[in-house]
Amino acid sequence: MVKICYLYYNNFFSGKRVAKYGDVIAEKTGLGGLWIGVVLVAVTTSLPEIFTGIGSTVFVNAPDLTIGNLFGANSYNLLNLWLLDFLHKGKPLFSIVSSGQLLTAILSLVPVLIASLGIFLTSKLPQYTIANISIYSILILLSFLTSTRIIFKFEKSRREIADELDKEEKILLKYEHISFLKACILFTIFAAIIAASGIWLAYIGEEIATVLRIGRTFAGSLFLGLATTLPEAAVSIAALLIGAKELAVANLLGSNLFNTAIIFMNDLLYRKAPIFTAISQQHIFTGLIVVIMTVLVCLGLILKPQKKIIFRLSSYSLGLIVIFILGTYVNFVLGKR
Repeated sequence: MVKICYLYYNNFFSGKRVAKYGDVIAEKTGLGGLWIGVVLVAVTTSLPEIFTGIGSTVFVNAPDLTIGNLFGANSYNLLNLWLLDFLHKGKPLFSIVSSGQLLTAILSLVPVLIASLGIFLTSKLPQYTIANISIYSILILLSFLTSTRIIFKFEKSRREIADELDKEEKILLKYEHISFLKACILFTIFAAIIAASGIWLAYIGEEIATVLRIGRTFAGSLFLGLATTLPEAAVSIAALLIGAKELAVANLLGSNLFNTAIIFMNDLLYRKAPIFTAISQQHIFTGLIVVIMTVLVCLGLILKPQKKIIFRLSSYSLGLIVIFILGTYVNFVLGKR
């Protein structure tokens, strides 16, 4: 327990600095707009998921841990929207963020659906692979690349979210006192710390699953998912507290879009077999929870609730909490079997 608490703190601390110096690099190189929240910050705060996946597949030989971690991280990112809604004063957060967030949420559904379908069909249909990589992993990667291109075109054609994020960048990204070289060096240092902790997390996740007899799927979804999403939570809360609400939401939704694409990387590293043939069917349920929570977020972004009904939360935030708790309970029961 001491180990996992230490790694939670490490990922929270290092993740904030990785995101910060990633932002410095973005500012110095001229990157901006929607890419800051959806691509650059989302990718940098997802470094724990990347390296936990490397640890799980390469060193621990437990692909169930990495898939559980990725789906679990996605569900935690969506759950964190309730916290942002609670911290945001006035109208519900869903009602004031721009339409670009809806696009990102919808696009993040595609790779999760492909992954869930791939897990379901693996035991029922012949497996098609390229260089021992599952066709489903390849489709996930293509969906991610296509999504980032769609977001890029959206930013060019509609300036609504881009203009808002540009304003937020002026508040959040003023780094004249930090040189580009210093930013690159510090970014690399903190990324290396996260890489080391991510590999260690894989070993700890395996240990927790064995000691508590809860199964790798549940251990990955609950414990590793929470640990690896601390950087996303830290960055989004910090962004919201200084008024950068678009960046706060874009970071969480963008991380979900990127996280599922990590499955391709894990499949590439897991040389024993295509990774979809080595993981539990239980992940279908976890993927379904992510899909349901994402659909609820999309509905909130479309219908834009105007009032918070209880505990400074909108009905959609309360729905996210209920779905997450129920999903965690069922996942625990399945993991004990």
